[in-house]
Amino acid sequence: MTNEIILSRRAVIASGIALGISALAPAARAAAPLKVAGIHASPVENAWNSCLHKALQDAAKEGVIEYVFSEGVSGTDYPRAMREYAEQGNKLIIGEAYAVEKEARQVAADYPDTAFVLGSSGEAAGSNFGVFGTWNYDGAYLAGMLAGKMTKSNVVGSIGAIPIPEVNMLINAFAAGVKAVNPDCKHLVSFIGTFFDPPKAREAGLAQIDAGADILFGERIGTADAAKERHIKSIGSLIDYTPRYPDTVFANAMWYFRPILNAAIADVAAGKPVGRNYTAYGLMKEGGSDIVYVKGTAPAEAEAAMEKVRADIKAGTFEVPKVTDQPK
Repeated sequence: MTNEIILSRRAVIASGIALGISALAPAARAAAPLKVAGIHASPVENAWNSCLHKALQDAAKEGVIEYVFSEGVSGTDYPRAMREYAEQGNKLIIGEAYAVEKEARQVAADYPDTAFVLGSSGEAAGSNFGVFGTWNYDGAYLAGMLAGKMTKSNVVGSIGAIPIPEVNMLINAFAAGVKAVNPDCKHLVSFIGTFFDPPKAREAGLAQIDAGADILFGERIGTADAAKERHIKSIGSLIDYTPRYPDTVFANAMWYFRPILNAAIADVAAGKPVGRNYTAYGLMKEGGSDIVYVKGTAPAEAEAAMEKVRADIKAGTFEVPKVTDQPK
């Protein structure tokens, strides 16, 4: 499925739509809208892909880019989609290389005039293959601090996709936040073996609840369904799940793709190589991630302690441990 959003600057000005609060470099604002393609391996409703998709849609509505995208692209079709979008003249391609690391780099090498910036567990390659990771682990650590003080069974759980470094880092950070305030708390971990299977995440969550967990960290969408069904609390990741589960999800480790996208657009507009790692733009101190939570759910002293660490993270005086080993 391919979709397209194209907005001219004249249309944006005529309709009174203002640029977003995330400022781009002057060169990026002054140029004509950049042709950008998004290739999503999962449906755009998947939390991770929705973060990319929203940032790209917002940039298109502001007239910064022209945006086309495909969703649900399988690993076998992914390199073909990359080639097709490059052939169509898109100057920047956003997507994910996790399942096609070798093939994605080969496509980029074949199209040196096209910039590729993809989610990846590997390093940048050449001048036109940039990478980014999903570093919302700061928010996960803070959510863990709240969960550690809220649990009554002294057992919490995490449901992840696949034990790749970014997922491991997130779950490990949540566990570290729990242990920082409750060293005796037990932490259960399950991986569902895929990036998008809400029913499977729900089943994994139910199994952890049966094993004693009374708070679940949902790295994968579907975890909150198990928590809602069994009337326990849950924590979301990447997007704000609380409006969807108002009585269940009390905190979310947010990730905002726009700072990464802005940096990539600015580099392309300025004619600079994109062969670098853009991950750090997603850190809390850069405005690329945070925690949102329902105040009053956790004890007041737990919230105060968490907010102190949150301020320290933003000030750069506290760093959440980055542990990429598979959590056990």
